[in-house]
Amino acid sequence: MQKIKTIRKTRKMKEEIIQEYINAYNSKDVNKMIENLSDDVLFENISNHEVTLSIQGKDAFREQAITALSYFSTRKQTILKTRPNGNSVEIDIDYEAIAAMDFPNGIKKGDKVKLKGKSIFEFSQNGKIVKLTDIS
Repeated sequence: MQKIKTIRKTRKMKEEIIQEYINAYNSKDVNKMIENLSDDVLFENISNHEVTLSIQGKDAFREQAITALSYFSTRKQTILKTRPNGNSVEIDIDYEAIAAMDFPNGIKKGDKVKLKGKSIFEFSQNGKIVKLTDIS
């Protein structure tokens, strides 16, 4: 019984960390976004089954997150579903944003972008995010 309570508590803590990350992402608070990342975090963005961005380390993640602030005037991720699996948690997300610039793929400044995707958060034993994979 105690083990089940510990598993539920750990799952709840992971889900709270993820929600904090999403809230920080939505409010463009980079310092809060990186608060629960491990120093050697690996971030990968996968689009159409191809890795389009891979970043190793908290400092590199911070730099990329700051750069990405200028891409969209507004952005919002909404968690649709959460699936815990051992040391990782997969979330389905709804993403909406307004482009703040023209993109090479044809999206123009002012265009509304809507995507459905998922993110996988992998955690260390001490509760830090060691890998974050965004998939769209």
